[in-house]
Amino acid sequence: MAEGLMKKLYGHDAYVQSAGVHNDLDVDGFAISVCAEIGVELHRHRSRSFEEMQQWGDDLSGFDLIIALSPASQRQALELTRVHHLEVEYWPIMDPTGIGETREAKLGVYRQVRDQLLTRMKQRFGPPTQV
Repeated sequence: MAEGLMKKLYGHDAYVQSAGVHNDLDVDGFAISVCAEIGVELHRHRSRSFEEMQQWGDDLSGFDLIIALSPASQRQALELTRVHHLEVEYWPIMDPTGIGETREAKLGVYRQVRDQLLTRMKQRFGPPTQV
């Protein structure tokens, strides 16, 4: 969600890559649904791990900032700072997976997470540069 939202708000003003501790391959269908509600397309997005990014040739030293959304990703990002000079921020965003009993309840939780991310992005990076 974070990569798609960031690209929607700021377009090509920043180079954005989403990565996590593990590679789950497919993006969660609930994330796809709640992002589609605001015009953010995720169905072609594929999740990747930090390790995969390095294997594919992404030079992590070319990034200025890693925003970690979980304690595990924060730990891994901080580990990378031993080798690369990167700024790491931790945004304690709720993990929506497994929360909610019904489809509507689950969508509600994912909307909360989407909106938390949007708020944090606007606070950190300023007003959106894209319409």
